[in-house]
Amino acid sequence: MSQDTLEWETYATELHTLNDFVRLGASLFNANDLYFGHGTDNAIDEAMQLVLHALHLDREPPENFWSARLSTPEKQAVIKLFRQRVEQRIPAAYLCGEAWFAGLRFRVNEHVLIPRSPLAELINAYFQPWVEMEQVVSVLDLCTGCGCIAIATALTLPHVLVDASDISPSALSVAQHNVDEYELGDQVRLLHSDLFENLQGLRYDLILCNPPYVDAEELAQMPAEYHHEPVLGLAAGSDGLTVVKRILRDAAQHLNPEGVLIVEVGASQPALQETYPNVHFVWLDFEHGGNGVFLITAEQLQAQAAEFNAAAADILR
Repeated sequence: MSQDTLEWETYATELHTLNDFVRLGASLFNANDLYFGHGTDNAIDEAMQLVLHALHLDREPPENFWSARLSTPEKQAVIKLFRQRVEQRIPAAYLCGEAWFAGLRFRVNEHVLIPRSPLAELINAYFQPWVEMEQVVSVLDLCTGCGCIAIATALTLPHVLVDASDISPSALSVAQHNVDEYELGDQVRLLHSDLFENLQGLRYDLILCNPPYVDAEELAQMPAEYHHEPVLGLAAGSDGLTVVKRILRDAAQHLNPEGVLIVEVGASQPALQETYPNVHFVWLDFEHGGNGVFLITAEQLQAQAAEFNAAAADILR
């Protein structure tokens, strides 16, 4: 199903209220088989997000607003977002320029992945029961993107100092805006680094990472919405492990003796287990969905360094 310009203009004359336009958006999104998963999981919530953004309203406006009539410019603003969502398959988070993670709002654009990691649940639970946070004073958020993991961790644990690194200067620019927005410049430090390359001599009690972990086959089959995201944040070679292998090889050099590494690998979990059959990864469970997140200690990393070095031997960097 597709709409020409005349059809889009007709919507502006025949529909009037917030409810009308949320219903229209949901119908259009379902009819055009859009993919949801970048902040919402259904057409109604997606349409509501775009309508409220176009009208500069909070996520939960007063009940009587839903029957309020839109002005012509307001209708045009909503329809413009709907057209972009349907015709270009741009995720709603990019159209709005913001996304939510761990109950916090973050600026996002096409230079960063849209936050959706189950690590949010772990942060909100103060990393319990996996990490004794009273023992943690230094944290690294590797592959920080928009900075959401680093910022959420800093706000949840105000006693820790957080470094947040990324290979992309454009991503770090977005992260800097978010750090400034939450006034965390004294607690969160942004670093430009290809994984651990520019972090020589730095050690942490906890390293968190949501790295690229999508294998080539999965990347090619992803819905169109994913192809608006930076491929640098998704693609990880034929097996989805190119980046994770480097992390496992080098992380021990950047953890304190009692330190812990937590990494999300998503659908690449089976490939990781096949690559390291002798490594006991602790796989975390999440009450609100999500999987493929492992925990491993500095002690384990040291003990099985030979296996990690061998698996990463064919990686250039």
